Amino acid sequence: MMGNHTATGEANSTLCSPDRNRWKGTSMSKWMQEWSTAAVGPHDLKLAERPLPEVGEHDVLVRTLAVSLNYRDKLVLETGMGLDLAFPFVPASDMSGVVEAVGKSVTRFQPGDRVISTFSPGWIDGLRPGNGRTPAYATLGGAFPGVMSEYVAFPEDWFVAAPKSLDAAEASTLPCAGLTAWFALVERGHLRAGDRVLVQGTGGVALFGLQIAKATGAEVIITSSSAEKLERALSLGADHGINRSSEDWVERLYQLTADHGADHILEIAGGAGLGQSLRAVAPDGRISVIGVLEGFEVSGPVGPLLLKSPVVQGISVGHRRALEDLVGAVERLRLKPVIDKRYKFAEFPEALAHLDHGPFGKVVIEF
Repeated sequence: MMGNHTATGEANSTLCSPDRNRWKGTSMSKWMQEWSTAAVGPHDLKLAERPLPEVGEHDVLVRTLAVSLNYRDKLVLETGMGLDLAFPFVPASDMSGVVEAVGKSVTRFQPGDRVISTFSPGWIDGLRPGNGRTPAYATLGGAFPGVMSEYVAFPEDWFVAAPKSLDAAEASTLPCAGLTAWFALVERGHLRAGDRVLVQGTGGVALFGLQIAKATGAEVIITSSSAEKLERALSLGADHGINRSSEDWVERLYQLTADHGADHILEIAGGAGLGQSLRAVAPDGRISVIGVLEGFEVSGPVGPLLLKSPVVQGISVGHRRALEDLVGAVERLRLKPVIDKRYKFAEFPEALAHLDHGPFGKVVIEF
């Protein structure tokens, strides 16, 4: 089923039944192009022609307009990340597109609607699915097929209406990077005007964090090893920039905040970087652990953890309701995602390689 790029959220799916083509939609070609790989590894990607996915009773068929890449997409392709992938595997999780056809029982969308994907299908609101032994990690471009395809057919609950204020490429950046920053700072972080927010780096999540925090009235401090990227972040509204390659960023943070520290930290580095964030966080502050650039094992001193009593929260994107809230905020605040470069569909391998160069914002593929 995944090889044909279809999925369903129903226990007793009708996707394979002979009467699946009862669409409230339009007629179109029965073929499409799709990127996939037959095995884990960086050199097995192939662009091939596939049958157009069929649409079940509760599904929508979406013509892909843009796909936003995350570094996770590259890791999944190269290492599998320990996931039980189905081959041929279609990569990537974040897309925007237009509804071409809908199943006969679909009520949330109709042909012509612009939509974006949700990163964690089935997580609509509230607590994350799963349990202590087996936390849920069923995402697009992982346990479920990805979106590097001209068309996708998924259950209607797996989509959210795209913001009218963004073009397709901009909208495609919201499902993972945008929602991760929103979930950390607003949904779970309860960000308030006047809070001091420290953002590590200038990637997609970081720049969304900068924009969301500034729109909320927070004071934003950016760290980077690039003077040029710090200048660009300041032009986006950051209040302060710290070059972590030339100075102790924690000491500089103390100076900038009169020893207060950071009320919120978007911890992108992981590894031993958590220890630096524990030094930098204000008493009763919050550290959102998002990235693993310095390793999958985090470490830090227990002293500041006990004495400051910060909240240390892991953020693995967020649920659909929060994504809908983000879409509303994007339209209301006129937020514009930062796109480092736009590639064409045929340039998918080049776009993946770009992720290794530390993009300023997002890398997007347009169809």
